Amino acid sequence: MNEQARIVIIGAGPCGLGCGRELDRLGHHNWSLMEREPHAGGLASSVVDPQGFTWDHGGHVVFSHFGEFDRLLEDVMGDDVHRHERSSYIRFDDRWVPYPFQNNLRYLPGEVALECMLGLIEAPGGDPTKDFATWMRATFGDGITKHFMEPYNFKVWATPADRMQSMWIGERVAVIDYKRALKELISQEDDVAWGPNNTFVFPAMGGTGEIYRRLALMLEEHISYNRRLVSVDAGTKSLRFEDGSEEDYDILISTMPIDLLVSVVQNAPVPLREAAKDLEHNGVYMVGIGYETPFKDDMSWSYYPQDTTPFYRSTNFAKYSPSNVPDSDTARYSAYMTETSYSGYKPTSREGLEEDVEAGLRAAGVVEGRPEVASMHLEDIPYAYPVPTLKRDAALATIHPWLMERGIYSRGRFGSWRYEMGNMDHAVKMGVDVARRVVKDAPEELWSLPDE
Repeated sequence: MNEQARIVIIGAGPCGLGCGRELDRLGHHNWSLMEREPHAGGLASSVVDPQGFTWDHGGHVVFSHFGEFDRLLEDVMGDDVHRHERSSYIRFDDRWVPYPFQNNLRYLPGEVALECMLGLIEAPGGDPTKDFATWMRATFGDGITKHFMEPYNFKVWATPADRMQSMWIGERVAVIDYKRALKELISQEDDVAWGPNNTFVFPAMGGTGEIYRRLALMLEEHISYNRRLVSVDAGTKSLRFEDGSEEDYDILISTMPIDLLVSVVQNAPVPLREAAKDLEHNGVYMVGIGYETPFKDDMSWSYYPQDTTPFYRSTNFAKYSPSNVPDSDTARYSAYMTETSYSGYKPTSREGLEEDVEAGLRAAGVVEGRPEVASMHLEDIPYAYPVPTLKRDAALATIHPWLMERGIYSRGRFGSWRYEMGNMDHAVKMGVDVARRVVKDAPEELWSLPDE
């Protein structure tokens, strides 16, 4: 690439900021980043409500598969993090079952545990080429699927499982063979160490967004805020923004949702636009409830497969960091951050949701009695999860090559539209890799088309 090539990045989330940081590291300084919001962070940003509680845009924990992310975190945060061991549970009827559910059947009522165990023994084994509903039953049997996998995943994805593929599973779902499950059931042993987030860190102050706030300050001379992209002319390589301003580029790196990117590309061919229509996502209401009662240093977060709560997950946010409550006073305050999904398949009313969530926290036993509510805060996140539907891979195989042939690289959680590479560390890694690709012609180590 020409050393003077003009690179424009869209979006100051983990991917966009990671890309900009790497461009600077590589000595390529002719780049600009345009962010539609007045702040950095994207889906990894945080907010402080009027009562002084800090909330994330969803249940983030910081763990890593990549040295690039580790080094970024060390450079940006240093020792300003807390280190935690995961303590997470599933609420089932009147009891808490250690996570993962399928690894800890001994905590279930006897008849339910027997049903789950027999189903697991009889399960033939899942084929990842099948739809998610078929995969669940073939992998776990009828019991675990009925009592946990099916209801929980619908609450998360807000999408019927038979519309979803299974190739995304990887390390996202604990798969256990019946011999191990039976041994733990008979020996009454816990099995709670599964998964890459068994240990994690969290910023000591400012929520997850503090990582990207600090990183953005390091790169501030390249970043413009309140710049919403409304038009891309791939022929003339020019951009137009909602404020009327325009920018030229040689290479465009976009982290905005790829379906929205296609919608603003001028004269995009019909097959591209039709492919974008095949991409599905859900939204999430993040409802934070702050209480004037001392926090409980027990679970980190918990899952809710049943309909007794509107939310699918709650996070003990004061446990992550005392600074998430006013004056860091955990002897006086506690904070629970919840997530409730919605979509066309699962309409969820925003009206009265805060009160429903608060009642659900009490009904589930997360909080005891009727402590005084100090804060109720709701954030609407319309793009929360890129859903791995059966049509997703074909759509991406149509869209990405067309864009890249024209010097447009769509990366990040919604830029790639690959949930299986949708964590913060994945997003940063994609940003680093695409910077190396466009500057040094190096191969990308993480991102690829789904069939590659």
